[in-house]
Amino acid sequence: MRRTAQEVAAHVGGELRGDGLTVLDSVASLKNAEVTDLSYAEERFHDDVVPSRAGCVIVRSGEFPSKTVIIAGNPKLAFARAAAWLLAEATGDVGIHPSATVAPDAKIGERVKIGAGAVIESAAVIGSCSIVEAGCYVGRGARIGESCRLYPRVVIYKGVEIGNRVIIHAGAVIGADGFGFVKDGAAHVKFPQVGKVIIEDDVEIGANTCVDRGSLETTIIRRGVKLDNLIQIAHNVEIGEHTVIAAQTGISGSSSVGAQCLIGGQVGIGEHARLDDHSIIGGQGGVLNGKHIHGGEVLWGTPVRPLKEFLLQQAHLARLTKKKRV
Repeated sequence: MRRTAQEVAAHVGGELRGDGLTVLDSVASLKNAEVTDLSYAEERFHDDVVPSRAGCVIVRSGEFPSKTVIIAGNPKLAFARAAAWLLAEATGDVGIHPSATVAPDAKIGERVKIGAGAVIESAAVIGSCSIVEAGCYVGRGARIGESCRLYPRVVIYKGVEIGNRVIIHAGAVIGADGFGFVKDGAAHVKFPQVGKVIIEDDVEIGANTCVDRGSLETTIIRRGVKLDNLIQIAHNVEIGEHTVIAAQTGISGSSSVGAQCLIGGQVGIGEHARLDDHSIIGGQGGVLNGKHIHGGEVLWGTPVRPLKEFLLQQAHLARLTKKKRV
């Protein structure tokens, strides 16, 4: 989408310095930018602003002779918002592909795109301006809000509820049965997995991530949560607002993660664990079954413990392997 530097400055609430008529249509790093690209620079990279070919650069402060810049309090955040605006895809490509299968009683909103080979089952609802890419499956009675995007081969099981402006990347599966069984002698009898999945507004779910339905209750992903690729969210789990979880993390059944938490990659969280708001777990950390993690502290290791304690213990362990000097 083509915008002038002045329009971009107004959109992000920044102060324009330079040529407001500079036309921008994409974004790039300072090193790779061309004359129609928008870029940004943290203060330590200010020396690279003037030599860059970027048409406009978002910075926090400073003077840049002969360069069009936008002054913003948080350049990276302003750049992210401007990029989303500039890179927004045209909505002209809408409609149902001839090879898609859409049940007669499915409700499809205005300006929706349904790609090749997609299947939309009976009583499903897809809100206006949403995009369902090729090969997706939306099960019976599932509800998808407005301005959502399902990338190719996303599977939405029956009855799943998805809010507005949700992005789900390729291969993700939402609403599969949880891993629940009851022992009967040597056999394992399946426990009912008949609950729901609710995904609130502004959530993003990475490629090949799985969010299981509740067993008898509901799995809930609250507003603004960001899930990386290859994450497993088990049945009855609740993830609080604006929590961010990195790749290959697994969260066991009936656990809860509070709001504004940061969970590193390959973290394992046992069943019935509880993480308070603002919990921070470092990569490959392990939270034991039933553990209650208090927020506001950086935790690491397995089982997780305060970072300073973890580092001290690691230092002691390292010294155990050293030979005693004579």
